[in-house]
Amino acid sequence: RHMRTIFPIAPFILFCCTATTSTSFTGSTAFCSTPSLVGARVSRVCGRAPRMSADPSQEVPSGGRAIDEQAYEADRLGKDAEAMQQMQQVMERAADPSAAGFDKLRNPWKWEIRKRVWDYMETNNIARNPRPVHHRIPNFEGAELAAANLCSLPEFQRAKVVKVNPDTPQKEVRFGVLTSGKKLMAPQPRLRTGFFSTLLQTDIPDGAIREACTSVGMAKLATPLDLEDKIIVDLIVVGSTAVCPKTGARIGKGEGFAELEYGMLRWMGAITENTLVVTSVNDCQIVDDIPSGELMKHDVSVDVICTPTRIIRVEKPVPKPSGIYWDLLSPEKLSQVRVLQKLKGIIEAQTGQKLPTGPSEQLPPLAERNGPNARGRGRGSRGRGRGGARGGGRGG
Repeated sequence: RHMRTIFPIAPFILFCCTATTSTSFTGSTAFCSTPSLVGARVSRVCGRAPRMSADPSQEVPSGGRAIDEQAYEADRLGKDAEAMQQMQQVMERAADPSAAGFDKLRNPWKWEIRKRVWDYMETNNIARNPRPVHHRIPNFEGAELAAANLCSLPEFQRAKVVKVNPDTPQKEVRFGVLTSGKKLMAPQPRLRTGFFSTLLQTDIPDGAIREACTSVGMAKLATPLDLEDKIIVDLIVVGSTAVCPKTGARIGKGEGFAELEYGMLRWMGAITENTLVVTSVNDCQIVDDIPSGELMKHDVSVDVICTPTRIIRVEKPVPKPSGIYWDLLSPEKLSQVRVLQKLKGIIEAQTGQKLPTGPSEQLPPLAERNGPNARGRGRGSRGRGRGGARGGGRGG
């Protein structure tokens, strides 16, 4: 046995859950909540009920920083579309070893698994908006249930500061952090405009707690951090496209920001190698064909996996990175993230030595490939695990 399933033990679960049989990896009985009780369950697990306006139309913040919401969202969506287009091009190259630039790709097998899972979620209508889920941390059916399971963890209950990724499927986790009176730490999307920000429920105007769980809400209400700020993070929540229950190896959407965030937090002293890392996913995102021997030293593994039906504790996660590996950080990525540029300058000034730079990620145009019908050709059987629905294998 490489892992064991731990059941939520909060008393209300006995009331609002129905037993189902877990068929993946454990053979044990797991719990699955009734969907109509999800909202109540999250509030009960995570803490006191939020202050909500009686009129939903009035749920807008009455304080915080003034920002042009329309311009903020337009800029965010525009940059998201640009990044997704770039990832689409990388995925197409990864599917065709004869494509120009294939030899410059890191871990092309990861793109096979990503595509298989994304395709499966869309084909089987497990995906939820924003859709399509390709090139995103995919939102999924049952995200609220997975969040409730995550909020039931003893480590979550004890935590005072919880860092959560800004993606849609973890929105209910952010809600749970805030409504339990904990401090929420979240990064700016893709670290484009800043670093991390923190937020407490007491900082949120009446009726604005749901908006506070969004990117624009954090931008308006949260307090920005700097690299020199001192903070201790008790729990890290990351999004995943696929995750292995045996080793905790995870695959994100392909941009590497979870690894950069983790590395910066290690450098700040905000976390240690013992800080728990948790992910929430649909059961179909659990796969058994991530080759741990081919992971890179900056890849961040998880210790706990929360799905809508179960909680999995990984017994022997692969080692986590000790910081930022500058020799793997491309000039292109460095140029995109201002806080990395600042950190690089601080370290070089302190040490008096120039940090190394990783290989370029600049690839030739997609048209430079062999043959007009090269698009979409796979690399054989690799990445087509035994998982079936567990890893989206039947849709691969």
